[in-house]
Amino acid sequence: MSSAASTLHFKSVNYTGQGAGPRVIIMGATHGNEVCGTQAIARVMAELDAGKLHIANGSVTFVPIVNPLAYAKNTRSGDRNLNRDLSPKEHPQDFEDRIANWLCPLLAQHDVLLDLHSFNAAHGEPFVMVGPLDNEGPLEPFKHMREERALARILGVRRFVTGWMAAYGGGVQRRSRGNAAELETVLRYGMGTTEYMRSTGGYALTLECGQHLDPQAPEVAYRAIMNTLAHLKLIDAPAPQPIPFEEMEALQMVVVHDKLDAGDRFTRTWASFDPVQEGEQIGERADGAPVLAEFAGRILFPDTNAGPNQEWYYLTRPNPQFGRE
Repeated sequence: MSSAASTLHFKSVNYTGQGAGPRVIIMGATHGNEVCGTQAIARVMAELDAGKLHIANGSVTFVPIVNPLAYAKNTRSGDRNLNRDLSPKEHPQDFEDRIANWLCPLLAQHDVLLDLHSFNAAHGEPFVMVGPLDNEGPLEPFKHMREERALARILGVRRFVTGWMAAYGGGVQRRSRGNAAELETVLRYGMGTTEYMRSTGGYALTLECGQHLDPQAPEVAYRAIMNTLAHLKLIDAPAPQPIPFEEMEALQMVVVHDKLDAGDRFTRTWASFDPVQEGEQIGERADGAPVLAEFAGRILFPDTNAGPNQEWYYLTRPNPQFGRE
C-alpha cells in the first residue's frame, strides 16, 4: 500500500431519531470519480446540522466518500474496483480490501442501502439497479422484493434495471466450464455493495444519477435521498408518490457476451441503453465472424476496453412485470 493511502481514514456520520424505524445507510463515491452522491450527502447533512431537517424515526448513516483513495485521485478505483469482490478479507491485499473490512460490518448493521453513483457515457438518463425476485436459490437468495421495488419507484427516476447477478452468473458458469472452485471465486467477484447488503438480510439499490459531470446529477441524488427518508418515515414529510406504471421503463439483463480475443471489436460506438434489433450486428470477432443481437432490446455496459474472456456487453429486454409482482 502506498504511503499516501496509509494516511487515509474512513468516515461515517449517523443521525438517530427518537422514534422506532429502519436503519438506513446512504453512500457516495464508491467509485472515486462519481461525486454527485458526495455532494448531495453534504447538502442533506448541512440541513440536518443547521436544524432545517431532523430525523424523527429510525436512523440514517451517511458515508460521503466510501473510497477516499480513488476520490483523492479522481479515478474510478484506488487499487481495484471496490464494487467487485466486496467481502471482508482476513489478509487484505489492497486498499479496497481495507475498505471492505471497514464497510462490510457497517453495512451489516443496517436494513436499507442507497448507493449513489454516476456513469461515464456522454448521454443517458438516470436509472436504478434493482435486485432479484424473492427466492431461496443459491445465487442471490432474497426476501425483501416488495420493499426494495417500492423504494425504487419513489427515487424520482423512470428507468429500472434488474437481473445483474443472474446474467453475470450465467456468464461465469459458461466461462468456468464446470470448475466448481473457479465458479465460486468468480461469482464472489460479482458481489458489490448492494449484493453484500442483500446477503446480510437487508435490501439495497444502486442509483446511477447521470453522467459524471452533469450538473443535474447531484440534484437527482439529493431528491433520491430526501424521497428515501420520507418514504421510510425517517423524516416528517409527505410520502413521495411512486412513478406510475405507464411511465416506467423496466429492463431485465438477460445475457452477457464476452470478448473472446483482443481483436474482437464493436462495429460502432455503443452506449448503454442504445436500442438493438434482433439480428442487428453489434460487433465482429477477430476471425471476421459477425456478432449479432439474438433478440430485440437494449445494450448495456458495452466495454471497448474489455480484455479476452471478460464481459464485453450485456443485452436487456423489456420487463413489463416489474413492480407488479
